[in-house]
This record gives sequence, structure tokens and C-alpha cells, in this order.
Amino acid sequence: MASMRDIKRRRNSIASTQQITKAMKLVSTVKLQKTKMRAERSKPYFDKMYETVTSMLAKSGMIEHPYLKPQPSTKKAVILITSNRGLAGGYNSNVIKTVTGSDLKKEDVVLFTVGSKGKEYFARRDYNIAKEYNEVIENPMFPDAKEICDEVLKLYVSGEVGEIYLAYTYFKNTVVHEPKLLKLLPVEVDEADIEAAKSNALMNYEPHEEEALEIIIPKYMTSILYGALVEAVASENGARMQAMDSATSNAEEMIEKLTLQYNRARQGSITQELTEIIAGANAIS
Repeated sequence: MASMRDIKRRRNSIASTQQITKAMKLVSTVKLQKTKMRAERSKPYFDKMYETVTSMLAKSGMIEHPYLKPQPSTKKAVILITSNRGLAGGYNSNVIKTVTGSDLKKEDVVLFTVGSKGKEYFARRDYNIAKEYNEVIENPMFPDAKEICDEVLKLYVSGEVGEIYLAYTYFKNTVVHEPKLLKLLPVEVDEADIEAAKSNALMNYEPHEEEALEIIIPKYMTSILYGALVEAVASENGARMQAMDSATSNAEEMIEKLTLQYNRARQGSITQELTEIIAGANAIS
């Protein structure tokens, strides 16, 4: 059985850790409130952007444009959004699994990492990391999303990659965060949308359709990516708040158990001392 000194030392160590996890929980809670509001305000716009573009393309007929034409390359560009810090439960590992657990082959993946955790994971496994944007996840802005999309679109138009994917964590609510792997290009249009479009007049473009799509598709990509960045930050803070709350509760349980062990050990020590005193007194008399 552990000595009273060992139990006390361990209890004090856990109590110190508990103070840290409690402080981290409070910080994450404050950050979550800010990022949650930002995600909720922006979500309707980006959902509507995705719906509008796919609906528009379904009504556009067969358009020959570099952004819509399937590329012959087997390479797949993946924009991966993780965090720069850990202690967020399964937040990073879950979004990483959307890539490693998909049908994408390692040799075909070209990664654009946002957040150091994803970059470190795939670098250790010798994945092709084209570029990293670790600082972006600290405070994502629309120009940051545009910069990343411009880089990826260059590879797509040049034919170096055949598809573009986005791996991020969808912020559903404070406690539910869903990792997703979303295909951005070529844009996938539902069969239902295509059938519905056939019964209506095709969409006309002014100016010419190629000029319009040259503007629309990059904006569509940038908007979706920016929305994903905002949701990922909210999800990270929500996951970290939950993880720190769980760690604080676990620490409290461990402290209670160690306190009980300490009291029992102390009681046993006192009982032993009394027994020795009584035995010594009887021996003298």
C-alpha cells in the first residue's frame, strides 16, 4: 500500500493539473462563444452559396470550362483543416480519419494543410504536403481563404490535380462536431437537380458563360473554404471545452479517491501508534 506521503504528493499533483484544466476550460468557453456566433452568422450565406452554384450548374447544360471539365490527372488536392494545439479530445484525429479512411490513395494525395497538427501527422507518414498555412487557423479571414483557393485552383487548371477536396469539422452545435470530406471540384450536381432542370429553360449568362464562371467558381470555392475555416475554429473550441471539462471532472474523482485512501492510511497509522503505546504501557506495568 502507498505511504501517506506518496498519496499526498500524488493528490497535490492532480490538484495542480485540475487547476490548469479548469482554466483551459474557461478560456475555451469564452472563445467558443465568440466563434460560435461567427459560425452561426456566416453559415446561412455559405449554405446558400453552395446550393445556388450547384443549382445554377445543373441548369447550364454542357459548358466547356477548365473549372468544370474533369482533369485527366489522378492526383487529388486536399485542403485539410486541423488545429495548432492539442488537448481537444478527438477533434484532430477525427478530421484526419476522413482522409486516411477514405478511398483516396496516399500516392495520389496532394495536401494543403491548415493547422500544424494535421501537417505533423501526415509529414511523419511521408504524404505529399504542397503547402502549409498554420497561422491562418488562429484567426481566419476571407483573404486567407482566397489565397489558399488561388493556389489550389492553379494546380487544377494546369491539370496537375484532377479533383479538389476539403476536409474540415462541421459545427452543428456546442457539443456536436462532425468531420467531413467535401468534394469541391469538379462540382457534383445531384441527379434530381439535373432532372428538375430539364423541365425548365436552361440558364443564360450575361456576359458570356466562360467569363461568368471565371468569376463565380473561385468565389464559390473561397466562400465554402472560409465557411469551413470559421466552423472548424468553433468546433475546435467546443471540443477543447468538452475535453477540459471531462478532465476536470476526472481529476475531481481521483482527488476524492486519493483523499479517502489518505484518510484510511492516516487512520491505520494512528491505530497502529495507539496499539504500540498500549502494548508498551502493559509491558512496563
